[in-house]
Amino acid sequence: MKYSIKTLIYTSLIATLAACGQQKAQETTPVESEPVAQVIPVKTEYGIVTEDFITEMGVVKSGQTLSGVFEHVGVPRNIAAALNTLPDSVFNVKKVRAGNQFTVYRMQDSLKTPAYIVYHGSIIDHAVFKTTDSLSVWHFKKPVTSQTKVSTATIETSLWDATVSNNLNLNLSLELSDIYAWVIDFFGIQKGDGFTVYYSENYVDSVSVGIGKIYACKFTHNKQDYYAYRYDNDSLGIHGYWDENGNSLRKAFLKAPLKFSRISSRFTYARKHPVYKVVRPHTGVDYAAPMGTPVVAIGDGKVIFKGYKGGGGHTVKIKHNSIYTTAYLHLSKYGKGINVGAQVKQGQVIGYVGSTGASTGPHLDFRVWKGGSPIDPLKMESPSVEPVPAKAMDAFKAVKAEYDEKLASYGDAVIR
Repeated sequence: MKYSIKTLIYTSLIATLAACGQQKAQETTPVESEPVAQVIPVKTEYGIVTEDFITEMGVVKSGQTLSGVFEHVGVPRNIAAALNTLPDSVFNVKKVRAGNQFTVYRMQDSLKTPAYIVYHGSIIDHAVFKTTDSLSVWHFKKPVTSQTKVSTATIETSLWDATVSNNLNLNLSLELSDIYAWVIDFFGIQKGDGFTVYYSENYVDSVSVGIGKIYACKFTHNKQDYYAYRYDNDSLGIHGYWDENGNSLRKAFLKAPLKFSRISSRFTYARKHPVYKVVRPHTGVDYAAPMGTPVVAIGDGKVIFKGYKGGGGHTVKIKHNSIYTTAYLHLSKYGKGINVGAQVKQGQVIGYVGSTGASTGPHLDFRVWKGGSPIDPLKMESPSVEPVPAKAMDAFKAVKAEYDEKLASYGDAVIR
């Protein structure tokens, strides 16, 4: 059979167009995809699948035991009684406190049988009890998250009130008073003082559970700025807070032997005694404080007197070195292990505020001698401990520079 060239070309063209059309159809024909299974997250609490249960809350009443709680919510008596056989290492029933909450997880049956009971020991620690068939228990800790922030406050009356009025965590005032205990007299806080602090705060379920770490702070007191920078160097064994020049904020002596009180009487050589009604020297400082407030040694030293001393009542006297001696009067009782000859550490409890001796109410009469002569405790200068070593100074300055930027950025940070 003979074909002309024109016929061959035409036939080839038709075949090519047909092939292209078939390929285009294949390309444009939709392909049915496999159905994708939708994953629905299972809601759990304390390791319990909550959607399977009805929940109800309760509070441990005064005088109520945990086994009593179990029986009250419908747990069989034999299972509730098994609580008392648990080893303390598994769960100590004696630590159950009135006022703490518990949650009951009931089955969705006609009896609403309690399947699990969770005792909330704290916002973090929870004990989960399985109460069907037999008793079993496990412990559940809620995760703690940390958030860094910068906060600032101006003081109107006290450091405590400033934290409250600015909706800050109350532990912040305690932490700051500890950091600055050697350099700021918190009994002399004035209106207009204030602070800017860079720190971390811990949360559980968006609820604040305390301060993590304070990294840096600028505390303004009596128009003077006091800086504190956290710097640790494990290889050199140095830890603590330092000022802008690398000097430790820790001093040989604390500024005061007790926390959060007021000065009811100052150092003077002409005071009318409130009991004896005569003018006589008062070579100390009286701190009014609630009965039983802990009193601490302002520095390391040796107890040289412990006993009842006339108008001073129960008294402890400590010799710190060849120069300084301190005394703590009108105590209600003494601290553990406080006896003549005992070595005490700075911050150690040596007694508790009382009103023994010639006293009109609970307070601490605090006295200091320098070289055998009485001095005003509020005017006593205290040397720092060793500064940041020279070989670590560059590293300290780098940390300081980073923290200074944080303190300066408080306008853009989380302000509370």
